[in-house]
Amino acid sequence: MNEKSLTSTSLGNHLPSGNRMILRWSWREIWQGQLWPVMAALTLIVACVVALSALAIRVEKVMTDQGRSMMAADLVFRSANPTPESILQRAAEQNLVTSSQVRFQTMAFSDTGMQLVSVKSVESNYPLRGELLLHGENNEVYTQVNQGEVWVADRLLSLLELHIGDVIAIGDAELPISGVIESEPELAFNPFRTMPSVFIHQSDLDKTGAIQLGSRVQYRTLFKGDDNGVSLLQSEYELQAGESWISEETQGRTADLMQKAKQYLSLTILMVILMASVTLVLTCQHYATSRANTVAMLKSMGASKAWLKRWLFNQVGLMFITGVIAGSLIGLGLELLLRIPLADILPEELPSYGWQPFLFGSIVALFIGLPALGIPLLRLLETPAISVLQSQISHSSKKGLWLILVPTAAFLLMYGSNSLVWMVSIGLVVLFILLAGVSYGLVHFLGRFKWGAAMTLALSRIKRSPKNSMMQLAALSGSLMLVAVIWLVRTDLLGDWQQTLPPDAPNVFAMNIAPYEQQDYLQALDNEKLDRSEGYPIVRGRLTEINGESTKEKMKGEGQGSDALRREINFTWRNTLPVHNQVTAGAWTSENGVSVEQDVANDLDITIGDTLSFSVNSQPFTAVVNSIRVVDWQSMKPNFYFIFTPDVIADLPATWLVSFKVNDDENTLLNQLARDYPTVSLLDFRTMGGKIQAMLAQITWSLTVLAGLGVVSGILLIFTLLRLSLYQRQREITLYRTLGASRQRISNTLWSEYGVMALAAGFVAVMGAETIVFSLVKWGFKLEPTLHISMWLVLPLIAMMIVFMSLVSVINQLLKPLK
Repeated sequence: MNEKSLTSTSLGNHLPSGNRMILRWSWREIWQGQLWPVMAALTLIVACVVALSALAIRVEKVMTDQGRSMMAADLVFRSANPTPESILQRAAEQNLVTSSQVRFQTMAFSDTGMQLVSVKSVESNYPLRGELLLHGENNEVYTQVNQGEVWVADRLLSLLELHIGDVIAIGDAELPISGVIESEPELAFNPFRTMPSVFIHQSDLDKTGAIQLGSRVQYRTLFKGDDNGVSLLQSEYELQAGESWISEETQGRTADLMQKAKQYLSLTILMVILMASVTLVLTCQHYATSRANTVAMLKSMGASKAWLKRWLFNQVGLMFITGVIAGSLIGLGLELLLRIPLADILPEELPSYGWQPFLFGSIVALFIGLPALGIPLLRLLETPAISVLQSQISHSSKKGLWLILVPTAAFLLMYGSNSLVWMVSIGLVVLFILLAGVSYGLVHFLGRFKWGAAMTLALSRIKRSPKNSMMQLAALSGSLMLVAVIWLVRTDLLGDWQQTLPPDAPNVFAMNIAPYEQQDYLQALDNEKLDRSEGYPIVRGRLTEINGESTKEKMKGEGQGSDALRREINFTWRNTLPVHNQVTAGAWTSENGVSVEQDVANDLDITIGDTLSFSVNSQPFTAVVNSIRVVDWQSMKPNFYFIFTPDVIADLPATWLVSFKVNDDENTLLNQLARDYPTVSLLDFRTMGGKIQAMLAQITWSLTVLAGLGVVSGILLIFTLLRLSLYQRQREITLYRTLGASRQRISNTLWSEYGVMALAAGFVAVMGAETIVFSLVKWGFKLEPTLHISMWLVLPLIAMMIVFMSLVSVINQLLKPLK
């Protein structure tokens, strides 16, 4: 609404009061005034949040489904005793589907030999999640186990010289082999407890006679159903000794991957919201400043404060409704485009995201818009009418500051328990202030040198308005910093995940190697030129005392330490520590020493010099802690909680373990090793490795696309900020032209001014990004931080490119001929 039309339409007390007229004027003010950048910022907030949250919901559901497929259910109850009836009753009340399973180890016999196997007795509806593929005779494919059937791992046929259709004895039961297990969902990396798998039906369990008093049996009940029902079932039952719940969030490295991925999703959305918030706040402040004279004129013409409120808040309502609708539609299109690179990774039937992204986008826009728009508009209403004739000294008003409580309360409600988000948020508040100061200081430092006329004028202009310059520098460097954080955290996460299954990771473990055949076995692997680990002696035992105190009380805690107390674990001895273990405290000694894994040491309060007591086959012995080390459990290399010096346990009976890598087409080699060394257990993890690699590829692509959207959103927001800043210079540039400045001089000055700001903001943003990423990676994601050298060059270049695009897009309009 321009002042000319306002003057000719309404004078004195004849300002129209009808709602329709106010609505029409409000709409005209949006498009003809300065409110379109505000509406564009609102639309961008909604579009980015809708697109990001919709894709994040889908990706999270896909990742959750992947995790649940690896455990064959939504939730698993594990116990050394049959599942309590109360749990089954609660599951029925929550309409959950259940499937029972019993696991045990027993001997499998053929006419030519015997082999220790891991038996799973399952019901016909197993698995509830994931895929079970069974290949029968004539290569027929089956997906469930039925009564009277036994399905075996392919290598068990070689070990026992059997064929499909032959009879195999599982304990006391003799059953014909129906076929081989091609793929099973419940695969886990544990070389010390994995044996050739055998599936039988639950109804055939009693025939085996393997379940006797004192037998080592594990009972599992699988649950599938609504997430709320599953969570309620888990929360309502109090676990007893020997019982535990298994979910996608507790499945070792897989759970760690997904937990960090979900944290990154939340972090990316938060970063985009913060960048959009900065843009919205600055555009609103600019609008309020530019409309001070209009409000003063309306007041001088008799407009009441109530009428002005209706006029302004009609504009806000129109902007919000338009922004939500347009942003939601744009967000849908963005989400569709974002899924294009993931077409080969995501499943054909994608999970629905429902109405949550649209509600979330609207709420975010509302909560951010209330203080961003409310505070400057409330202050705008206080503009005195006398400002039409004489500019008034503006005083900092606290009017409407209470509106900041709205997004603050929403933030506390959503992220109150998320330490990672709090770490980022507090760091950002401090860094934004520092960024502004350091950027402005850098510009002042450049001003000490002699430059050409254009650069001198540009630096003078920046220093002449320190408040506005610092705000622009903080917004530019802060937005660049958030863009860098999104990308760098993603890079560090993916770098860590790629170590989960590195190309040279071993995929076969040979266990139960007798001492007398250890050297021959290693020589056989070397003759085949296989990449192998060293040989490790294995002794199974328990930790019983710490400095003379029993460990029974510590068993009640949580963590790897307490878990290591509840069962027998594997000990080994060495002259030196493995090269893939990093010592964090103490030093390796040659006598009466034991090295302890770091997490176990932390959980059990074990320190250097403590005396630990152990028991192996009821034989006690002690050792002194000489070192604490970090174990890379994700590496698929032999790792141990406790490693002893040889003098402590070398005389105890032990078997040997070695890991090595074979290609997918070397099954003949494995079969030959099994025939030559029939007492050695070969554990083939190639199938599990393929599944983990597929899941990693999916997560990697998903997070890369999300990070890309975050970066693009940040660049668009910075572009908007710069264009807005340039439009604010229109009156100043017109004044320069009136005083005789040439187009070339003004153009050079603008390029110099914004070039200096871009370089200063770029370098300062890298410093801030490195600081935040270091904190996030080290204490948030618990990874090893690295310095990102390339970003020190890339980020200032990105800043320069954005400035270049912004200036090119508006400079002709700014320098249009004077009339």
